[in-house]
Amino acid sequence: MSTDMTSVPATAPLAAAREVTPAPTSPSPRGGAGWARRVAVWLTCGVFAVIFVYPLVWLVSASLKPRQDVFNNKLIPDPFAFGNYAKVLEELPFLQWTLNSVVVGMAAAIAVTLSSALVAFGFAYFQFRGKNALFALVLGSMMLPSAATLIPTYLIWNYLGLASTQVPLWAGNLFGSAFYIFLLRQFFRGLPREIFDAARVDGSGFFGLFWRIALPMSKPALAITFILEFQASWVDLLKPLVYLRDESLFTLPRGLKSVLDQFGQGGQREWEVVMAANVLVVLPMFLLFAVAGKYIMQGISVSGSKE
Repeated sequence: MSTDMTSVPATAPLAAAREVTPAPTSPSPRGGAGWARRVAVWLTCGVFAVIFVYPLVWLVSASLKPRQDVFNNKLIPDPFAFGNYAKVLEELPFLQWTLNSVVVGMAAAIAVTLSSALVAFGFAYFQFRGKNALFALVLGSMMLPSAATLIPTYLIWNYLGLASTQVPLWAGNLFGSAFYIFLLRQFFRGLPREIFDAARVDGSGFFGLFWRIALPMSKPALAITFILEFQASWVDLLKPLVYLRDESLFTLPRGLKSVLDQFGQGGQREWEVVMAANVLVVLPMFLLFAVAGKYIMQGISVSGSKE
């Protein structure tokens, strides 16, 4: 007696497969380990956050203490001495120093952003013999200590009659910066080449490609260049210490040096005034990075991901 295999429905194996109930699986042993790893990461980040934030908290606290309590470890002043800040603003031309720092910082940031972008665009767009060797030479200049060129640079500005002005604090940025040239070149290399070719067909010149296409499409990289250079100029002490003699031209770091000489170790040791002045200098940069932090990270990540 034969069996007719054609009488078996074609869906029988599928139906049987649906009726099979999978065996219950035990919880993954890696679940607990993953949770512990996350806790360890958060604890580590918290410890390092406290380590980095504590000096700032201590500085603010010390600036609000009376003279005899400045160097104790109490984070909450008792009593609060708000007069320390009033003394800084009354006895020092602090607002003038702040204005000078803003003017010098803006000039330095704008100069280095535009000049570095122009050089970076040339390295990214044009193809010419020796380009890689020239770019390597530009990067090699980053290894040259600034102290090695300090005296020759001063002699140049002194010959031009500008050694006692604010011009040397920012005019050197007109020649670009190797770090920012590298950063912007990486971004420019990621821009679509077809856009520039189409603009060339429409009759645009090379400077038009840079000004009308490359710069508007590179705002994240330009923003981080501007912010980082503004911050570097804001905290720079060496160049103001070398070039500035007139107190009315002082920037904030140079002003802080005079505050230290007048109220600190060279004066009456009114350290609470020195601490208050330091808070007033740090606060604008703290607010700047708090507001622009996400744009800085975006600019770094986008620039670093360009091929």
